[in-house]
Amino acid sequence: MSSLPRRAKVQVQTAVSKEEYSYFSELSSASEEDDKEDTVWEPQKKVPKARKQPAPKESKPKRVPGGKKNTALTSGGSECMAVKEELNRSIAIADVDLQETKLDTAQTLKTAKTKRKNPAQRTKKLKVHEETITVNNLVDGAEIPSTSTMGEGVCKKEESEDDFTFGQSPLKRMKTETCPQGQPVKFPGSANTIKEEVEMNWDIVQVLSERTNIELWVCANIIRLFNDDNTIPFIVRYRKELINNLDADSLREVRQTLEELRMVAKKVHSTIQKIKKEGKMSECLLKALLNCRSFEELEHVSAPYKSGSKGTKAQRAKQLGLEAAAKTLLENPGQLNLLSYIRSDVKGLSALQDIETGVQHILADMIAKDKDTLDFIRKLCQNRYICIQSSLAKVSSKKVNEKDVDKFQLYQNFSCNIRNIQHHQILAINRGENLKILTVKVNISDGIKNEFCRWCIQNRWRPHGFARPELMKILHNSLDDSFKRLIYPLLCREFRAKLTSDAEKESVMMFGRNLRQLLLTSPVPGRTLMGVDPGYKHGCKLAIISPTSQILHTDVVYLHCGQGFREAEKIKRLLLNFNCSTVVIGNGTACRETEAYFADLIMKNYFAPLDVVYCIVSEAGTSIYSVSPEANKEMPGLDPNVRSAVSIARRVQDPLAELVKIEPKHIGVGMYQHDVSQTLLKATLDSVVEECVSFVGVDINICSEVLLRHIAGLNANRAKNIIEWREKNGPFINREQLKKVKGLGPKSFQQCAGFIRINQDYIRTFCSSQQTESSSQIQAVAVTSSAGAEVTNEKQGKKKSKTTVDAILKPNPLDQTCIHPESYDIAMRFLLFIGGTLGEIGKPEMQQKINSFLDKEGIEKAAERLKTTVHTLQVVIDGLSQPESFDFRTDFDKPDFKRSIVCLEDLQVGTILTGKVENATLFGIFVDIGVGQSGLIPIRNVTEAKLSKTKKRRSLGLGPGERVEVRVLNIDIPRSRITLDLIRVL
Repeated sequence: MSSLPRRAKVQVQTAVSKEEYSYFSELSSASEEDDKEDTVWEPQKKVPKARKQPAPKESKPKRVPGGKKNTALTSGGSECMAVKEELNRSIAIADVDLQETKLDTAQTLKTAKTKRKNPAQRTKKLKVHEETITVNNLVDGAEIPSTSTMGEGVCKKEESEDDFTFGQSPLKRMKTETCPQGQPVKFPGSANTIKEEVEMNWDIVQVLSERTNIELWVCANIIRLFNDDNTIPFIVRYRKELINNLDADSLREVRQTLEELRMVAKKVHSTIQKIKKEGKMSECLLKALLNCRSFEELEHVSAPYKSGSKGTKAQRAKQLGLEAAAKTLLENPGQLNLLSYIRSDVKGLSALQDIETGVQHILADMIAKDKDTLDFIRKLCQNRYICIQSSLAKVSSKKVNEKDVDKFQLYQNFSCNIRNIQHHQILAINRGENLKILTVKVNISDGIKNEFCRWCIQNRWRPHGFARPELMKILHNSLDDSFKRLIYPLLCREFRAKLTSDAEKESVMMFGRNLRQLLLTSPVPGRTLMGVDPGYKHGCKLAIISPTSQILHTDVVYLHCGQGFREAEKIKRLLLNFNCSTVVIGNGTACRETEAYFADLIMKNYFAPLDVVYCIVSEAGTSIYSVSPEANKEMPGLDPNVRSAVSIARRVQDPLAELVKIEPKHIGVGMYQHDVSQTLLKATLDSVVEECVSFVGVDINICSEVLLRHIAGLNANRAKNIIEWREKNGPFINREQLKKVKGLGPKSFQQCAGFIRINQDYIRTFCSSQQTESSSQIQAVAVTSSAGAEVTNEKQGKKKSKTTVDAILKPNPLDQTCIHPESYDIAMRFLLFIGGTLGEIGKPEMQQKINSFLDKEGIEKAAERLKTTVHTLQVVIDGLSQPESFDFRTDFDKPDFKRSIVCLEDLQVGTILTGKVENATLFGIFVDIGVGQSGLIPIRNVTEAKLSKTKKRRSLGLGPGERVEVRVLNIDIPRSRITLDLIRVL
């Protein structure tokens, strides 16, 4: 072994004399031999073998350490022979490569779970594997990024072997022969059944599919993915084939429905335990409880058994012993004699009337809890007219303000079919009811009741035999009583709950869509900006920020206190000194006057030679952020009002990076956000923020801790640890280094790696400055190893090896792309197919090679050759063809920069204007048309024909930031209301 470093050292000069990163552009030709070599390191056939081995646990330590990992690189004795032959050849192996491989291998082996392994054996065998890995990595002419091979063994515990591949890491999923990259196979019938913690009489996959209108196999996949702790951004980008290409909103909807069903199941089982403790459980009740699919059903079934309840009328009748009479009435009415139940000394049995009433209550209870009966009435209601009505409460609370009453003028005598009612109307009615201004009821017609009773008498509850008229009267009364007292209230609760739940979900989803649109507003990089936080008495706060968001200057000017002319000189001097030609004005107090002030100066060409423009930006949430600990940490010593001006300017420069600092619900693009479930709202909005930040991606070496928190798979602690690691060890050279960060395990790395970028220009600059020092350290280590000197102190050896690893780390051009490390081997093989190099990533030549290759082969055949899926290959193609620092937000609308102002009084009916969407609600779209007051496009005026065909839409909703052309329909100056018609989306 000691001779190998010497042989390498002889030729080290030729290796080092090449360009530092030349090894990335050296790719071997795709010959037949290379294809055979590919199968050596390609783990397609290795994973199944590893899983089928029946060897007992005790025999494992006798095998070579890291066996799991190295099966991807070496297999069988024939390959060992190949290794020896390669070692005997004169290969130019730089000391750098050898040392790096040794240390990387040692590091990986240290991380793997190798309990019970002999340390002496391990040291001995390690050397063989170092040589093996080094040679195999150099056989193809380029080092294969190790994420998809070396990291394999450490990635995740195997949970189940017989099931679909969700119990494994995605690397193994990618390498499975039957399902490469987790390619979707429609499961056999048994595979759709997923074992839940809490078993019910219904199948969770089936119910989820029914409620979300998504195929069974997709629902089964989604449940498995969520059970495996995958994040929505990761699933949407890297597991498209498993979810049938669903979008993030659909996934959130499925997750929410899944959580609801699981909560119902848990609640059912806790209720069962309570009732069992009280000794009231019966087989019939247990079945009814396990059939419950909603909280309303559970409440209906379990209400009589709640502790502290006096018991229902039916229960009290059963205690008197009348249950047998009720059953006899249905099963054998000819033998029923109610007079035999009379007991003059017992209350409730002293008269025939009391006995009839008791039997009636028991029958009513049986009818109301019967599954078939409830299914029939629900189906009946689906096909009949049922309306929801609201009216002004007769006794309004004295605390209610008259202005609040006026707000609900539309709903003071309101009636609508529950199938046609709009979501915003439900939310408005609910708010009015909560404020005790409105009373609400669901109206089910008598026709439905009559049809229901007729069906019950003729079918489900028909007595088995002839029943005397007096017994039939009891049965009819029981049906009337059951419908009026038990079934109708249940139906009302169910309808109201369903309408409210749907309305809340839609409101939250719309808030999420608006938030996404706002966060993905196109940034305005490369400009020096002046942020203005307008004000009257306390002046307008100014902040000038550099193109890199650094604060250059802060000031206060008093524009609206009679000093406007004097302050104009000050503003002009500041703009000229910092060469700033863009002013960003917050839309809060005194915005209109401040806008008029700047527009007037611009029209007079006061700031010449600068061509100054301005834009208005929402300042929602800035006041909350400016006094937060985050702002204090970021801008210590600055007045909170001045911090607001800085934040306003940064919202234009990079909206995403600035808006993530503010809690999403304070951004001001919602509707009835205080009336909906706050837990649901927070979860959805946080998920949308995570989705946006992840899809845009962050440069790990320059991004802020706040931005990093929102990357999929990371949280506040992990983000903090990454920043601390960066400050202590310098910039990240490649994605692999993330694994060294404390708290970032294999699962977190898998989820976040694809969304983290490493800018190659920045790394090249950093590496070149470190090169001299690094090479001297490496040579010293190489001399020691070639002389055959052994380090006696184990701790000292560990320290040296760590330093060497840090010194010789090499960047990987794939780390600047959206390609996930698990697909690096696919990317490398694809480059071999098209004859491209890593140095061409993002360049026009790469795009040409990809296009010409796909024209010949087609993406489906290419994916088949690479043994992957079309979706995965598409991500690889996107990553290779997108230019460095690619930002997909450039496809979205930029802020609207203006030079002049329009007043409300200048408007006329029929005027055509362009504007920017400020907020989208369920009843209409609010558009800023530059008059100081937003106009409303009623939702009925937003039709599919008027929407842009180029933009993919999940609904007809327009989002904040989109530019539209509108026509003025109506102007109400006293109420400051403008009604608009949408002409087209620009």
